[in-house]
Amino acid sequence: MDERDWMVLQTLYQEKNITNTAKILYISQPALTNRLKTMEKQFGVQIVIRGRRGVQFTSQGEYLAKSAHEMLWRIQKIKETVLNMEDKISGILRLGVSNFFTDYKLPGLLKLFKNQYPDVEFKVTTGLSSHITHLMHNQDVHIGFVRGDYSWQDQKKLLFEESICIASKVEIDIHRLPYLPRIDYHTDPLLKTAVDNWWTENYSQPPLVSINVDKADTCKKMVENGLGYAILPSLLINDLDNIHKFEIRTKSGEKIIRKTWMFYHEESLELNIVKAFVEFVEGMDLHNIK
Repeated sequence: MDERDWMVLQTLYQEKNITNTAKILYISQPALTNRLKTMEKQFGVQIVIRGRRGVQFTSQGEYLAKSAHEMLWRIQKIKETVLNMEDKISGILRLGVSNFFTDYKLPGLLKLFKNQYPDVEFKVTTGLSSHITHLMHNQDVHIGFVRGDYSWQDQKKLLFEESICIASKVEIDIHRLPYLPRIDYHTDPLLKTAVDNWWTENYSQPPLVSINVDKADTCKKMVENGLGYAILPSLLINDLDNIHKFEIRTKSGEKIIRKTWMFYHEESLELNIVKAFVEFVEGMDLHNIK
């Protein structure tokens, strides 16, 4: 079995659907079916059963599918080791990046790094910081950019800090927040917990949430258009001059801070491409990157 076969098994196990798997892998359904038949012939077992409700894996097929992640990881490590034997910085750098960092910092950072190392390519996975941390623990990515103090026992670098602010188009009395329309957005659990704890410390009734959106950027635009207030990280709203901002603090007067980290594995520094990128980021002032 080659790398493509393991990818087919892994994707099909996730999707449980031939059509979806073929689309994701950019191959035809007949080609995918033929690959499955070849694998079944190679191992002498039935891997999947096709029915009205999609694809079901046999016990042997499930074992093979669950082995696919490890096999793909080993293949990737072999490729990286071979490329690492060369003196030049080249290959694919796998990055896991939080949504905010993707939107506001990553394009400029990758452009500068690419200018210095033109033979490097990037494979970027984005999502909430909790998901990126999970990818790092599984070694699915070389480097993770994470917002918040997630548990990480290996190497990490603090990139910058930002305060959490109440943002509003008009000046508001924070003592009346429970009676004012609030715009909420889907964020990672650590920030949500910090904001919820602050609210509980200061108010005896829940917020009046009038609008719920999926992204912080959408929330920012709603605030900019005067549709309510929101509680947002300062870096997201620093470019808005016509917005009133109020930093929230704990009962003891400390600012509520959100940190952005770069996570990586110590052993990954043995790869030239990872070491070069880590050193590059450590030498940058990320506040100036747009």
